[in-house]
Amino acid sequence: QVQLVESGGGLVQAGGSLRLSCAASGRVFKINVMGWYRQAPGRQRELVARVISGGKLDYIDSVKGRFTISGDNAKNTVDLQMNSLKPEDTAVYYCNANIYTFPQGSQEYWGQGTQVTVSS
Repeated sequence: QVQLVESGGGLVQAGGSLRLSCAASGRVFKINVMGWYRQAPGRQRELVARVISGGKLDYIDSVKGRFTISGDNAKNTVDLQMNSLKPEDTAVYYCNANIYTFPQGSQEYWGQGTQVTVSS
């Protein structure tokens, strides 16, 4: 009953920028956590950045100073502005959210993934 719709992936040269967006649709009552993970070929999926209820922002060290995550609670969206992209940022990026719905309660949701490719 909740879907995460992602947009903004693509191909960019090193040093360039991309902006990923994720929108939660359906019977959304409250978003507890919303953010982005990524998975490169042959690697485990890792958290990139997230927004936690109350406004706390988390980033992995490798993207600090380059990526900025922001949320719009009224629109049930989260954006990830990615600047100074590096080839090692290449991965499939997945939107993730923990969302409370009625009457089901809090559940984890994943987007289908969007490819980000950074060329050298």
